[in-house]
Amino acid sequence: MPIRHALLAILDQGDCYGNQLRAEFERRTSGESPLNAGQVYTTLDRLERDGLATRTAATSEGHIAYSITAEGAQAVREWFLAPVSRESSTRDPLAIKLALALTLPGIDARALLETELAAARDRAAVETATVEAQDAAALIARELRSARAEADVRVVLRAIEVLDEALSSGRATQFPVTSELPRRGRPAANNR
Repeated sequence: MPIRHALLAILDQGDCYGNQLRAEFERRTSGESPLNAGQVYTTLDRLERDGLATRTAATSEGHIAYSITAEGAQAVREWFLAPVSRESSTRDPLAIKLALALTLPGIDARALLETELAAARDRAAVETATVEAQDAAALIARELRSARAEADVRVVLRAIEVLDEALSSGRATQFPVTSELPRRGRPAANNR
C-alpha cells in the first residue's frame, strides 16, 4: 500500500500531526485501509529521514506537526502521474503452496485447489454483494475489490485446469528430500 505517498499527498495540502494524518487518510479512503498510529509515525520518521517532510513547531495541544518539503511535493506529483506497479512476485503464496503439494508425498493438490476455489468464491460473493457506496472513493474501492475477487476465482480455476493436465500427462511427480547436502562455505582446511 502506498502509505508513504498518501501521507505526503495529504501533507501537500497543509501541515498535519500523525494522528491527524491517520484520520485524514481514513476519511479520504472511506476507511478502506485503516492505518494504525505506529505505521503513520514510522512512515513520518522515514519521510523526514529521506528529506521529504520536516517537523514543525508543536501545536498548542503539544502535537508535533509535519510539513512537506519541495522534494516531497515533487515525489507526490511523480507518484500521481506514474502507473501503479503490478510487478509479479516470484513468491506467490498459492504457487509456492501448490508446488510443495505437488512434490511432497501424501498431499492432495487437487483438494488444496478446491479449498482455494471455495474461499475465492466466498470472497467474490462478499465483494460483489450490493452495498450502497457513500462516495466515489468508496464506490471505486468496492469495484476494484470485486474485480480482484472475481479474478482470483478465474486464477484458481485455471490452476485446476493446469493441474488436471499435468496429472493426466504424468508431469506431476512427488519426490523425497534429497540426501545430498548442498555445498556451502569454504572447504575444510587440510589437517597437517
